[in-house]
Amino acid sequence: MADRATICECFARDGLQHETGYVPTGVKLDLIGSFADAGFTRIEATSYSHPERVPAFRDASEVLAGLPRPAGVSYKATCPNPRAVERAIADLDAGHGATELSLLVSATESHTQRNMRTTRERQWERVTEMVRLADGRFRLVGVISVAFGCPFEGAVDPGVVASDAARFADLGVDMVTLGDTTGLATPAAVKDLFGRIPAGGSAPPVVAHFHNTRGSGLANCVAALEAGCRDFDSSLGGVGGHPAQIEYGGGMTGNVCTEDLVNLLESEGVATGLDLGKVMAASERCERALGRPLHSMVARAGFGLIGGELVGGAAAGGEVERNG
Repeated sequence: MADRATICECFARDGLQHETGYVPTGVKLDLIGSFADAGFTRIEATSYSHPERVPAFRDASEVLAGLPRPAGVSYKATCPNPRAVERAIADLDAGHGATELSLLVSATESHTQRNMRTTRERQWERVTEMVRLADGRFRLVGVISVAFGCPFEGAVDPGVVASDAARFADLGVDMVTLGDTTGLATPAAVKDLFGRIPAGGSAPPVVAHFHNTRGSGLANCVAALEAGCRDFDSSLGGVGGHPAQIEYGGGMTGNVCTEDLVNLLESEGVATGLDLGKVMAASERCERALGRPLHSMVARAGFGLIGGELVGGAAAGGEVERNG
């Protein structure tokens, strides 16, 4: 395949932050190791959120210290404020830091207040300070939340999002992520917004991060793909959403299912570089870790027609029934 896309596996951070039960450090390390073994070259490993606000990541430093470090694999940690970057630097100096840091802004004032407990102006000041602190030691990913619609303010001006993306680019970030935080995006809106943000040349790559709250996640991925996007975030089993302690939005708030996205891309002739059998093994590990069946269709049916051949599924002798 000449066409390629990169998927950042987000189960261990964006996925687990929505869980009400704590997943032990050892289980996280086993899961992340299985992601790396499957061929994911970008893995969202943890968050430096305040441990009292988001207790799911109170073991951030322990996770980073225990991760396998295969060549070519980048681990990402989320940083909501300068103190988080200082923690990331301390771990890096100790020899077990993250490769990438996510720096967060929201496209609306209301979501900024609810999610970050500050104003947009103040958060941009923080982001500027975070870039200064990072001092070129990490790959930086600027994340724009509620880029396609806000649960408090409704429609979001795409011009504001494009301006935020340009502001991140001016700060020198390496990638910009457009986050559909509560699943309000549509394919038409995706094509419009991706068309407003420069791509190629000196512009940072744009990452598509869709939630499947209203069932449009994969359709939005196709729209982003057709708009030229080749970097995606997703989560095995489709788990995830806002932190369990911060309630807004409704329905199933989870991410696009990695298994289903991999199947779609590979079936369309876009290589992901992943070992499909090991992706399914990692998917099973995630279900066992959370003790329930998750949301992936492919986890139940197996991969479909890839390269003209049926891969997995009942017709190919694959495992279909899992967790009852």
